[in-house]
Amino acid sequence: MNHDEPSPEIDGGNTETSAVESAVSRETGAPPAPMTQGSGVGAWEDAPSVGGTGTQMSNLLHGSGNSSTHDEADHAPGAHPPDSTLLPTPRTDDHDGAQSTVNTLDPDEQRRAALVQSLPSVDDDTPLMAQLQQDARRRIELRGRRFPRPDQTRVITVANQKGGVGKTTTTVNMAAALAQAGLNVLVLDNDPQGNASTALGIDHRAGTPSIYEVLVESAPMADAVQQSADIPNLWCLPATIDLSGAEIELVSMVARETRLRNALDAYLQQRIDSGQERIDYVLVDCPPSLGLLTVNAFVVAREVLIPIQCEYYALEGLSQLLKTIQLIQAHLNPDLHVSTILLTMYDARTNLAQQVATEVRTHFPERTLRTTVPRSVRISEAPSYGQTVMTYDPGSSGALAYLEAARELAERGVGTTEDTNIGETPAYGQPVVAATVTQEEQ
Repeated sequence: MNHDEPSPEIDGGNTETSAVESAVSRETGAPPAPMTQGSGVGAWEDAPSVGGTGTQMSNLLHGSGNSSTHDEADHAPGAHPPDSTLLPTPRTDDHDGAQSTVNTLDPDEQRRAALVQSLPSVDDDTPLMAQLQQDARRRIELRGRRFPRPDQTRVITVANQKGGVGKTTTTVNMAAALAQAGLNVLVLDNDPQGNASTALGIDHRAGTPSIYEVLVESAPMADAVQQSADIPNLWCLPATIDLSGAEIELVSMVARETRLRNALDAYLQQRIDSGQERIDYVLVDCPPSLGLLTVNAFVVAREVLIPIQCEYYALEGLSQLLKTIQLIQAHLNPDLHVSTILLTMYDARTNLAQQVATEVRTHFPERTLRTTVPRSVRISEAPSYGQTVMTYDPGSSGALAYLEAARELAERGVGTTEDTNIGETPAYGQPVVAATVTQEEQ
């Protein structure tokens, strides 16, 4: 074979890529961001998958004992993350039928749907092209879109006692995505590490008014809340190193579990009384533990968002987390329920990631978002610049995934109520208590 001759397969891929870029250019007026390391499939890390993990994960979620692992299996070739086409994008051989469906949309939706239809079709044999098409579709559907406001303030705690699953990353990027879509968002950094404050560019040096003063000294939350410099309608209550000692100091205090909730209620009421706009979303970042700080975060919230890394250990911690939430429901916050599960660090090239995703979706079909967040270097790079990936590289795969996940979260909250008692059906899915008992009984 003559190595100087161009490969037909590579040439074909370039042709398809140009078609995607042309569609995006028509939407944005400028070429899309180039595919760089960390922004596409090429940046995903390849990891060995473990055969037979489906049985282990099923036993784990059912409360059974662990089974033995088997030998390594081959990667799933050419797979790409499952995705949800939230915008109606009819594809049919009947041109008149497709045109009729498009015409039922408003002009902006018609334009977006037509651009999505113009994207070339791909299959699993070209995973890189599939990722390019997915990113192009997300740019067309989500750029410039405003998300619906909830009927009342939604307070969501992002929790998972396992570390490294993407709690802080999910908190700040979901908050930034919601704020960019026109909503008012407040982030409560309840983690002594203060990583959420760093990612939002918020000052959290020692001595800065923070969540520590709110919890321990009963200081007004309004005195410590700071506004993000990058996104005007995004605020943050920072965490300083002082918070690391709050666990011990809270032990002897009266109403230690409800101090954060009382402070937040007073702050939200103060905003309304002073004529400021209502906060639409409050996202609470938690430490990787189940101590008093996390208990305060569960009591202040009505909903729990659980980010799950697509690995076996993340599932192992999920069972314990659900039991903890059940205890909080029974004794401190009957309105608390798991409303959302987000799969993070998804690498569709491995069997393990696909098996974890399948198990989670099987046991929690109503709560699990259809959008998955892929591994992306851009997401990891953004905090080093004091930014979220939404402002650091808004065209990257990670930013687009979080933007679509935020849209799902916002659309789920329209026309629902947050008041959920034990034994009643919450806004999304079945009660956590009932779901946990069912899993243990099986």
